[in-house]
Amino acid sequence: MKKVLKKGKRSNRKERLVAYEEFLNREPGASRIELIQMLIPLGLAAVEAELQSEVIQIAGGRYSRDLPQFKRWGHNGGSVYLGDQKVSIEVPRVRDVLKDKEVCLTSYREFQNPRKIDETIFSRVINGISSRKYEKAVQDVPATFGIKKSSVSRKFIRASARKLKECLERDLSGHDILAIFIDGKSFADNQIIIALGITLEGEKIVLGFIESSTENHRVCQDFLNGLMDRGLNTENEILFIIDGAKGLHKGIKRVLSEKAVIQRCQWHKRENVLKYLDKSHQSHFRRKLQAAYEQPTYEAAKKRLGQIKKELVFINQSAVNSLQEGLEETLTLHRLGLFKQLGESFKTTNCIESIMRQVGIYTDRIGYWKNSDQRQRWVGTALQEIEPNLRKVKGYRHLGELREAMKKLNSKNNVSHAA
Repeated sequence: MKKVLKKGKRSNRKERLVAYEEFLNREPGASRIELIQMLIPLGLAAVEAELQSEVIQIAGGRYSRDLPQFKRWGHNGGSVYLGDQKVSIEVPRVRDVLKDKEVCLTSYREFQNPRKIDETIFSRVINGISSRKYEKAVQDVPATFGIKKSSVSRKFIRASARKLKECLERDLSGHDILAIFIDGKSFADNQIIIALGITLEGEKIVLGFIESSTENHRVCQDFLNGLMDRGLNTENEILFIIDGAKGLHKGIKRVLSEKAVIQRCQWHKRENVLKYLDKSHQSHFRRKLQAAYEQPTYEAAKKRLGQIKKELVFINQSAVNSLQEGLEETLTLHRLGLFKQLGESFKTTNCIESIMRQVGIYTDRIGYWKNSDQRQRWVGTALQEIEPNLRKVKGYRHLGELREAMKKLNSKNNVSHAA
């Protein structure tokens, strides 16, 4: 049980300042987890203000002698619900001196009941944050938890809004990014291109997104340069997993040159080959291509794919050309010697395709997009909702080996070019 603070031990103002400083000194994070961690202190500040307001109504201001029957009596440890989250808090005590008993605070009793968060208000908070209207979002936080907006001071709103801005426009230099998935989602005539980073520990981090009419190389260059301006470390090699779009490939190579190691999605390669074949051949070659890519070594996979190529020559030359184009980059994990350990996570763009599908849950219901700001707010909101639930990539314990293998591959390629 928490120790009861003696009366006059410290003022509530000092308590608020300590909590306020702890809040401001938090390391900025980039995920919705950090967002929730920042909203809770705002909610707690509002709860404390409500409790203190009731204490003043009962016992008057601090050191006031206008109401001698009631006296402040220190604090007790307690807990309140913010939405359905139970949070510890220090509860101010008031004592009725004449009746020799403690006065129960009505507001504290109400806060001890879990309540459903108003999803409409909460959505407004998230949308305000995603559209960078931080102060407006912070003003809505108390109402999200069923608390009066007036409980949060303007000064606190301004300070916390700055902190939220830091959170969502985060510095990427604190993340050791080893791999990046890049893909685009269509919105009528536009594309939202999203980058998903994988850290050395296997965590998935949404690095950002950019809007464009196509996935052309200039847009990709600007996107990557923007990530680097925010601190993306490119001193080590980075594995890029893409679907084979030429614009993305060209943009990546222009910005990162030999530091970019590209793994083209094997699923997209297989489907691109099959689309040149009639239905009577598709099932047969789908099985063969799948079996070839599942070979554990580069030599075995390359041999199987060579056999498929010879077979396709007599059926459809366009399918042969499609198979040959960028073939080596579909076997990057094989060349690195880590297909068995990391193939499930990195042989396809499934990681980011899954995120696209989840974004679609939020955005596909919209039949008409008014403007770019609306699209980006909705995508930003969806990504903030999704990111905290992302799991580590499978095989993350082998990511250190991946870094070393990419360094060796890069050194080998540099020696070959020099020769």
